[in-house]
Amino acid sequence: MTPLPSPSPAQELNDFLKSVERRAFKRTAFAVRDEDSALDIVQDAMIRLTQSYSDRPSSEWPMLFARILSNATLDWFRRQKVRNAVFQNLGDFSSSADDEGSGDFDLLESLRIDEPGTEGAEDTASRGETLKIIEDEVKNLPARQREAFLLRYWEELDVAETAAAMGCSEGSVKTHCSRAVQALSKALHSRGITL
Repeated sequence: MTPLPSPSPAQELNDFLKSVERRAFKRTAFAVRDEDSALDIVQDAMIRLTQSYSDRPSSEWPMLFARILSNATLDWFRRQKVRNAVFQNLGDFSSSADDEGSGDFDLLESLRIDEPGTEGAEDTASRGETLKIIEDEVKNLPARQREAFLLRYWEELDVAETAAAMGCSEGSVKTHCSRAVQALSKALHSRGITL
């Protein structure tokens, strides 16, 4: 039996982009709250990665793409400010020294299904409703908190990778994540959801 040829660099990059496309779109749609704009931003980020970093090792692509996508999203907000003279609030940058948190709590972890097919229809429907409520509440987070939360828990980047992608310190990432988790927990509790 002859071994299968390894994929070409172009095919490997194409496979990587396919693997991140859906999550990147969802993350961006949460950020900009407009699906058409989100699609444009994600496509722009993919083009930038392809043009500027396709020759980099594939292990570097996830962090590079996350950073490019964050920058493309910020560029979109800047363009909106110029065009509309209304700037979407990118988050509450004031922080207190006593507001520290590890940001390691995974709010969505309790909603994951460990073994496919073991859940009843009622549980599946309930889980779907709960996830929709969580998505709605994530959309309501300030932009920096939302970005940190999605990078850490949706993209599953560690604190250092998230800080690099967001262009901020690891401490800021922890603070944003802590505030996001607190805000989400409070919002979900008020809607009768306890995790």
